[in-house]
Amino acid sequence: TNIISLYGGYVLKYIGDAVLAFFVIEDTTRNGQYTDKVMNKGDESESNNGFSSLQFSNGISCALTMIRVIKEGINPILNQYDYPELKVRVGIDYGEVAVVQYGIDIYEFEKTMLKTPHLDLIGYTISVAVKMTSLAEADHIIIGQKLYDQLDIKDKDSFKQLKTNTEIWNYANHTDGELYNIF
Repeated sequence: TNIISLYGGYVLKYIGDAVLAFFVIEDTTRNGQYTDKVMNKGDESESNNGFSSLQFSNGISCALTMIRVIKEGINPILNQYDYPELKVRVGIDYGEVAVVQYGIDIYEFEKTMLKTPHLDLIGYTISVAVKMTSLAEADHIIIGQKLYDQLDIKDKDSFKQLKTNTEIWNYANHTDGELYNIF
């Protein structure tokens, strides 16, 4: 939770031993059009300016830090006491989600009524990220095609496309109906 917060993310909820967190990406569009969308580098085109790419890589950096803290900070202590090591699997994707309110708690504090809403995030992006996490190897990160497309070349080189089939992965890419690529 602290690491997620340090990277500008928010913990939505805990599900068993899993943490569902999100990062808000600043809208870089003006009237539906990207400003500074294309930066030419020789014959290559980059899909984002530096700031935008940094926003997308922030969640990945957060995940890498979490894995490192577990491997280099927590597991050595667990090993000293002959406890099993912790392993981390991370799935990250990018896309729109809906915020829904499904209830409210009302408290009275010093004759003042306080209302706390119950909020959740729903949508295709959440489902994809959760499913990707189940496919990740221990201490690895899996990202979806939409996030991969937003990264700069250096960050993209850190990932390789995973081979999938419909028996283990059945999420479709909305643009072409093919299997959604994961990296």
